[in-house]
Amino acid sequence: METNAQYNSFVAVGDSFTEGMSDGLPDGSYRGWADLLAARLAARTPGFRYANLAVRGKLIDQIADEQCGPAASMGADLVTLVGGLNDVLRPTCDVARVCARLTECADLLVRGGGQLVLMRSPGRRGPVLERFRPRMEQLFAHIDELAARHGALVVDLYASRALADPQMWAEDRLHLNAEGHRRVAEAVWQTLGLPAESDWDTPLPAAIPPGWAARRTADLRFAREHLGPWIGRRLTGRSSGDGRTGAQFSAALGRAFWITPADHADPGPVTGWRTVGA
Repeated sequence: METNAQYNSFVAVGDSFTEGMSDGLPDGSYRGWADLLAARLAARTPGFRYANLAVRGKLIDQIADEQCGPAASMGADLVTLVGGLNDVLRPTCDVARVCARLTECADLLVRGGGQLVLMRSPGRRGPVLERFRPRMEQLFAHIDELAARHGALVVDLYASRALADPQMWAEDRLHLNAEGHRRVAEAVWQTLGLPAESDWDTPLPAAIPPGWAARRTADLRFAREHLGPWIGRRLTGRSSGDGRTGAQFSAALGRAFWITPADHADPGPVTGWRTVGA
């Protein structure tokens, strides 16, 4: 239902999905659905402020311990929380414990008084999704319960057939590509009650299936560039997020900070926004 709601500030919490992988910009940074949503909100709200605290590879414990406190202290009008999927995609996982920690995150974030938005994350069609589907659905059922408890909004990306299409996913087969992120931004926009720009769940035209040789080449490249390094990190206890902080979090100061566009009529990519108060 369209409500034409007004949001003056937005803080995003989570992992690589919210950080923006793999919607790459020419300078090597990532954009993603949260940045796209922030730019659209800024274009309609002078003085709009934004902070993305999400970091790739983070598990729910790290999101709860490192991001939720700083996010809650910012008092944003809008807060998005997406986490737990990195946990349930691991070989072993206590899903009940993941749900308990996600509850802690939601309980803390709603104290800031803003609108909380949760998500049922998208899943790429294929054997990986089928293997982990029961865990994912247990997590998503809990997200629905949290939303009912806190009056949160839920963006149901998991039910989307369009976002399950491999054409929406990057070469690593784990993150959405630019078109996938654009559609997620539109889905969140509409869930907030803002006027639709497009039908985000329209299926893409069917792709011409690649030949055997092309599939094998792609599989080998995927194994060499993505699967192998991922397995290596699991075996050595490392994460792609080690040593990283959210885009708007200062490790030196130990706190998050806001950014805002110089020109709200033409916000441009958030990588060009200025720090509030700087």
